[in-house]
Order: sequence, then structure tokens, then C-alpha cells
Amino acid sequence: MTDDTILANARLVLNDEVILGSLCIKDGVISDIASGGAVSPGARDMQGDFVAPGLVELHTDNLERHLAPRPKVDWPHRAAILAHDRELAGTGITTVFDAIRVGSIVSGASKRYGRYARKMADEILEMRDGGRLRVSHHIHLRAEICSETLVDEFTEFSADDRIGIVSMMDHTPGQRQFSDLAKYETYVRGKHAFGEQEFRDYVDFLYDLRAQVGTSHEAAIVEAAKRLGATLASHDDTTADQVATSKAYGVTLAEFPTTRAAAEACHAHGIATIMGAPNLIRGASHSGNVAARDLARLDRLDILSSDYVPSGLLMAAVQLGDLWGDLPRGMATVTARPARAVGLSDRGSLRPGQRADLIRFAVLDGTPVLQETWGAGKRVF
Repeated sequence: MTDDTILANARLVLNDEVILGSLCIKDGVISDIASGGAVSPGARDMQGDFVAPGLVELHTDNLERHLAPRPKVDWPHRAAILAHDRELAGTGITTVFDAIRVGSIVSGASKRYGRYARKMADEILEMRDGGRLRVSHHIHLRAEICSETLVDEFTEFSADDRIGIVSMMDHTPGQRQFSDLAKYETYVRGKHAFGEQEFRDYVDFLYDLRAQVGTSHEAAIVEAAKRLGATLASHDDTTADQVATSKAYGVTLAEFPTTRAAAEACHAHGIATIMGAPNLIRGASHSGNVAARDLARLDRLDILSSDYVPSGLLMAAVQLGDLWGDLPRGMATVTARPARAVGLSDRGSLRPGQRADLIRFAVLDGTPVLQETWGAGKRVF
């Protein structure tokens, strides 16, 4: 026997089929795959559980939840990063693009968002490079168009940071995610405890700010993505015209298109659509936008993101497999497709030569039960 790890008697989720077989891991990569249910001496018996590639998460707000567990609470950052990392490993996510906001509002009574991106990126990269984290972490810069410090914050990043994704965020009220201003009011007043007049003043402030900097900030985001060598993503596209603009900018990923028309336009332009796993599981968007399940039925859903519930990613992929009658296709929305969308060719599939980022799970009454997670051949959960 060698030091190889063999996972036997597993239902292996391959690119286009599920087979009963075994998988061999050597030096952190998959070295061999064989069919059959035999359990050779020294192999680990998976007892017929599914073994699939580790999940690839392109957009998650989960780190922010650990950084600010309550309003106005700034939790120690390294502790928050560790808790976030452990939670992801425990939900089967082996590669994550940590979403960090660039672009802050720092002036006057409307000050709500301070600068933190450079410091946070440094802390994540330091812990990653020091071997302190269990899963593979990459940086996703969420660029807020309606902000005051965007251009200055971008200057703090260079190609040496290997930024994976830059996304164009426009949360100006009355459009995109919050086309319904009443829903926006409910969301903002609930989150920030604004009074009625304070809310109106805040909206007016944002409208004025967007009018002043919107065009220049959009150009700055496109330039920054090129300079940093990052994949450019749009966010909350609502109309075909917005998608056409995204395409002209060089966008290849559309995060959470809010309407069927936008999703159809993305498909026509060759832009991959990312929809939220919570949307699919709940059967509806919490903001009243298009349902992910409806887009899946129309074959207009390419990639899933856990968004704000890490455990939802595997659950939604299994549900998509049921909806499509094709588990490998459902799993591809959280493995191969997101990996390829950001240029990661070394993970996302079960085949020799790929990183041994793996998950083992059973399915109980339609709900996946994660048993184990491996990152580069090492068990991390």
C-alpha cells in the first residue's frame, strides 16, 4: 500500500453521470477513478454516499455577518474570518470568493459605510498564505457605484493581489434590486432604524450622489477590473438595455438578474447568470424579483450562489438536480460552472489531475446531509 487515500463504494457525481465507484487521492489531487462497489483493503468505505466536487462560491455576504453580528458591532476581524471559514467548510464550500465592499459614504449625516476593504483583504490573504484557513479563499471586490471613495479605494489594490472578481454594484433606490421604492424603504428603515424624514433625506442624498459620480464610477470599475486582471460582473440587471451595457463593458457574469427579460438578454449575450440559492429554496426572491426556479425551468440559470445562507448552496443544487431530473447538471451549477466562469481550471470536476476538493453527502427526504469535506486531499470537515 502507498500513502494514497481511496474512497470506495461511493456514488461518484461525474460531469454527466453518477456511477458507483472509487476515487484515489494522491498528493492533494485526484489520481484515479474506477467503477464498481468493491472496497479494497485500506480503502475507506463511503457506504453508498454521494461523493462530488467541493462547492465553489462566487458571491457570499456571510463574512459580513460575522464581522457585524449586530448593528454597530465590529467583531474582531481575524476571529470573524476564522468563523466564516469554518462555517463554509461545514457546508461543503471548498473555494470561496469573499465579497468585500469598495466604495464608502463618509460625509455628513448620511455617513453609513466606512472604509475597510484594503485592511480586510490583507487579513484574509495573510491568514490564507499562513495556512490558517481550511478552504481556498479568493477576493471579490464589490464596487459600489453610489459612493464617495470608490476611485481612491481602488488605488489601494494592484495585480499582485490577484483579485478574482470585481462586480458593479448600484444600490441607488428605485431601480435594479429595489425598483419598488416601498420595499426599499421597508428594508432600509428596518436595517438602520431610520425615521420617515431621515429615510427621505437619505434617498435624496443617494440620488444626488449617483447623479454626480455614477458615470465616472462605472468607467473606473471597468478600468480597475482590467488593471487587476479580474472577472467583471454586473449586479441586479433588470432590463435588456442594462444587460447590453454590461456586455459592452466586458461583463461575463450577471449576479442575480431581477427579471426574466434580463436573464433572457444575458443568455443572448453569452453572459452567465448567477442566482441565489435562498431564492430557489424559498421559491421566491425576498425582494419581489424573478424566482430562480422559474429561470431554471427556462434554462436561464447557470450558476448558484449561497448569497446569505452558506448551507443553502448544496441544498439548492440537489433541488435543481431533482427539478431537471439530472443531479450532475444540478451539481455543476455549484462546482464546474462557477470554477470555469472565473478561470479556475484545476477544480470543480471529479477527474484525474483535478484538485481533490471533495464532499461526501447523503440525501434524507430530499435534504442533503453533508458528511465530510476535503480541501486539496485533506479533510477539513
